[in-house]
Amino acid sequence: MKAWISSTLVAVVVLGTVPVAQAKPISRIIAEMGLTPADFEVVNAASDAMLSGAMPRVGEESTWVNDETGSKGTIRVRDVRDNCVHLQHFIQPEGADQTREVRTRRCRDANGNWILTP
Repeated sequence: MKAWISSTLVAVVVLGTVPVAQAKPISRIIAEMGLTPADFEVVNAASDAMLSGAMPRVGEESTWVNDETGSKGTIRVRDVRDNCVHLQHFIQPEGADQTREVRTRRCRDANGNWILTP
């Protein structure tokens, strides 16, 4: 019993000293990827369009282009589980040489709306 209490206290002290990772706001993630707010609106509209009909299927894809900025990308349904869709975004901001990947998840709420969730 004493050994269990000691190991528990050590675990609490060690875990208490580890800094807690803070989630980045979506605006910062967008900016770090080189996207503009207008690019994000286009990505969001493309995602909404993919989810507007029946439940999407794994492998479905949609492409998008922001004619104003030149940024472009592809959205792929990576997984469908329970009431959630896992999306894989391949994004190429204007001026970038490489495509960047971001994964998001959207889940249906009680009203049938698709909500961006962690």
